[in-house]
Amino acid sequence: MSVMDQTIEITRVQEEIEEKPFDREEWLKQKKADREYAFWTIDQTAELAARGGHWLTIYLELQSRFPRYSVGNILLLAAQKPDAERLADFKTWKERGLSIRRGESGILILEPGSEYTREDGSRSMSYHTKRVFDISQTMAITERQPEIRRDIQTLLKALVHNAPCEIRSVDSTGELGGEPGAYYDSLSRTVYVETERAEERFFEIAKELAHAHMDGEGYERDACEFKAACAAYILCKRNHIRIDDSIVADPPKEFKCLDSRGVRKELTVIREVSNAIWAEMERTFERQKEAPSRGEAR
Repeated sequence: MSVMDQTIEITRVQEEIEEKPFDREEWLKQKKADREYAFWTIDQTAELAARGGHWLTIYLELQSRFPRYSVGNILLLAAQKPDAERLADFKTWKERGLSIRRGESGILILEPGSEYTREDGSRSMSYHTKRVFDISQTMAITERQPEIRRDIQTLLKALVHNAPCEIRSVDSTGELGGEPGAYYDSLSRTVYVETERAEERFFEIAKELAHAHMDGEGYERDACEFKAACAAYILCKRNHIRIDDSIVADPPKEFKCLDSRGVRKELTVIREVSNAIWAEMERTFERQKEAPSRGEAR
């Protein structure tokens, strides 16, 4: 069957589905089942991620690809489509002129609904389910989107430009108390960076900046070290910097002992910190793009 024949067949089936009479009761029943399955899957995947290894690195890689997705939705992606690259719902793909391949199942995610008050007076958020599809599930016959790759010097400048603390250079690791390449000192709120081989320090500097972002009331370096490493790992993946998975493969005992809720809480901190640093880097990239334009205008 040719691509055109497949497209016509899929369109026909989709039109038949759309013409079926709407059964609200059945729809509500299915939505309830989907929500229960989604929450169950999130809990199960969070517990798997807590053990480290394969599941945790998949989660972190997906978070690097989809920074705007919530922790819960990244856990759902990890369980259903760990190789996802570009996601959209059925309607959006159709508007872009792409049909879903025959036999493909939608990827279940959650979207926030409205706030409500529990019986104990506390506030909570309702969620409803939605199904999306990865570009690999469509009839797209296009090559992978070109990735933006910046040289390491550009990345390092962006990484430190809007840092939430002071950055100082030191001559050797001896001045860092034996730390490898970079170290955040909470008392002086300063990241010290060894000047030798500075171009190889992206992960180490990113990790120490993550510490600076987490430095608030109750901050303890040891308790934040693994979260800082995970945030730096995400930033390396997002910027196509080679990084060894073993850095995050074996979480500390305290992380492994967490229940699903505790894991999600820690993953939320990691997501927020990596996104905060990435937002600072993007501001620098935007200014770099604007600078030539201003120069040309003059």
